[in-house]
Amino acid sequence: MANNNPKNDEKYASDELLIGRNPITEALSVGRPIIKIMVAKGQTTGPAVEIAAKAKKAGIPVQQVERKKLDYMTAGAAHQGVAALCAMKEYASVDDILRLAEERGEDPFIIILDEIEDPHNLGAIIRSAECAGAHGVIVKKRHAAGLTYTVYKAAAGALEYVPVARVNNITEVIELLKEKNIWVYGADMNGQDYCKTDFSGGVALVIGNEGKGISRLVRENCDVIVSLPLRGRINSLNASVAAGILMYKIAEKRQP
Repeated sequence: MANNNPKNDEKYASDELLIGRNPITEALSVGRPIIKIMVAKGQTTGPAVEIAAKAKKAGIPVQQVERKKLDYMTAGAAHQGVAALCAMKEYASVDDILRLAEERGEDPFIIILDEIEDPHNLGAIIRSAECAGAHGVIVKKRHAAGLTYTVYKAAAGALEYVPVARVNNITEVIELLKEKNIWVYGADMNGQDYCKTDFSGGVALVIGNEGKGISRLVRENCDVIVSLPLRGRINSLNASVAAGILMYKIAEKRQP
């Protein structure tokens, strides 16, 4: 937990500070533990004032601060006049994700990220996962983006609803999921057309690194490799764009 001494504001960890209207509004709506909310002085109307009112009603301390101080604490990010100091977001476990699918009475739908390094991509994928009805996202502990402020911002509040598990070994997780009758689909080049793929039943979708794609060992352990047809001259899509397209194709197959 970050130090509340104003002289130590520079020590606030980036993944403990929520910045801007959407992430803070979602954190309030789900009851995430919030230490305090900081609002730029001089604001009398707008989202920041509304958030402050909700926070006071929930018994959360609200502090008026100089806008320059807020600019400094948020490293110049577009904070919209409000920031919240929160207890650090905890990672879930793979069992938590599987349990969520069971509670919903649905076949598991899981996104596995093999060394996604760009926090914007990670946030965008988590956002798409929430919208497409996925039960959780699995990321690697090493050589991959963590749940930083940039990820929160890109996820637009989805992190409050989507469990994210962090694991040491992706291939071991794949084997575990296979034992639970979950089919593992890797998104990579030279695979079968995603439009002709049967995504029924339990599904785990693997998205690879932005530059290298899926690692060799992970690819070899996937049940099926699927590809998106490319009509232009560029030979690949952005990782988060490809993930979004595939997630919605899987969601389409899962409709009652």
